[in-house]
Amino acid sequence: MKSMKTRNILLCLTMAVTGVLATSCNDMLDIPQHGSTSFDTFYKTDEEAEEAITAVYSKCANIYFDSNFIKNLLSDDYWCGGGGRGDNTSMEQLNEYTFSAEHSNIQSLFSGYYSIIYLSNVVLTYVPEETEVQKRARAEAKVFRAFAYIDLISMWGTPPLVTKPLNPSEYKQPNGDPAALWKLVETDLTEAISSGTLHEKSSIDDDSSYRITTQFAKALLGKAYVFQEKWPEACTTLDDMIDDGKYDLYRGNYEDMLMYTHENNCESLFEINRLDDPNNATMSMYAAMVGWRTGKMNFTIGVYDQCWGYCNPKKSLYDAFVEHEGVDGYRLNQTMKTYDQIRAMGDQIIDGQEIYGHEGYFMWKNRVLDGEMISGGFMASHNNYRYMRYAEVLLLAAEAHIKGGSATKALEYVNEIRERAQLTPLSSVTMDDVMIEKRLELCGESVRYQDMQRWGIAADLLKDQGNRIPWCASNGTIRWEVYNDTYGYKTGKNELLPFPDVEDMLNDNIVQNPGW
Repeated sequence: MKSMKTRNILLCLTMAVTGVLATSCNDMLDIPQHGSTSFDTFYKTDEEAEEAITAVYSKCANIYFDSNFIKNLLSDDYWCGGGGRGDNTSMEQLNEYTFSAEHSNIQSLFSGYYSIIYLSNVVLTYVPEETEVQKRARAEAKVFRAFAYIDLISMWGTPPLVTKPLNPSEYKQPNGDPAALWKLVETDLTEAISSGTLHEKSSIDDDSSYRITTQFAKALLGKAYVFQEKWPEACTTLDDMIDDGKYDLYRGNYEDMLMYTHENNCESLFEINRLDDPNNATMSMYAAMVGWRTGKMNFTIGVYDQCWGYCNPKKSLYDAFVEHEGVDGYRLNQTMKTYDQIRAMGDQIIDGQEIYGHEGYFMWKNRVLDGEMISGGFMASHNNYRYMRYAEVLLLAAEAHIKGGSATKALEYVNEIRERAQLTPLSSVTMDDVMIEKRLELCGESVRYQDMQRWGIAADLLKDQGNRIPWCASNGTIRWEVYNDTYGYKTGKNELLPFPDVEDMLNDNIVQNPGW
């Protein structure tokens, strides 16, 4: 077990990446601890290597809430929602583009990514390469570090490049060079893949997606190439992952794919396991936040009735589904429901009540089920956290092939998605086809915002976001309210998120992003 001094080192260096504890950490680190273990003597056994990499997995779970809400609320598909205006101001600010560099969720996510990087750097600095367990831990750490940097680069542009646990004198890191940052991502993933030590599923039906696999690393590498517009490299890497034959699209009822009853299915590339055990329950309000609004509705159809109603789908998302596959579309009706459909099933808004940030559409594919919340835990779901699924890989590969590969392969990959959605196969495919398939297939799964930015469509589609906010009444009538004088995506500013104000204030070596 780590000593008090070791735990203080972990705390200080993790938080200091954002410049927070540059002074106080010195005092904590200087406290002498008799009989303590240091980094130089810990992390030498397989058990200690597992402890080190488990800390990274745990931190990856901890960022899930902020990562999903930030990415989804900054997209064009969701209203903030909640109990009413001001129920969660920080979420409203994200959704309406009225946030600043002081925004708590943005600060938390930025810090969380650097915590993943710090803990990964601990593994790569102190865990030796002597046993298979140690080698695997090191390879997984490289994947996690790359995973964190893909989001940091794509959302912040020039985040500091950190490849080791920092000394106090090194806390104030400058902006990173994008070329060097992407090079680290590519190197980390390439080395992890070639190590031969990452977990491998035995077959498509092997339900062990709770551990970093070679194929997940390949998918991330392909995604990094797509984000850099390195089309030939993306084609080769993603084709290779697909040809491994270890994953497939889930062929059961589409509406069940993300439910706790179908965790680690054949489509899931990486999940963070959550136990149905009140003695080991990690509090997470994510499911409670996205479930339908408690106190405003009568529930009879098996959804959990103690949730808070955030991230409600917009009519524009529903209309995009209808335009693409018709009002009776299989994927549409297993992804979201209209208020009329909900009423026909037996649920409804209580007479005289209204739901805030709601146009009368309800997410279905990520509905929160009765039995999902951990008994005895405060709003803690035992449904696994999904980070990536095979459908995203197919659509990334299709994009890469349209841009710089084989039109035949792009068509093949898109038609796999369409076949599962029970749509007629296309005879040819365009980038517009890929964009609409990706929006619909992966809606609510935290990919739309980054896609909008890199496709150059964010400014136009988000410029009026936050202008008017809807309320849905029990009879289905929608009324609109205006709450903001200024709102919406601003060109020259919102292309990147701001570095947190605490970083900007305490780190005089970092340059704030434009417009902030």
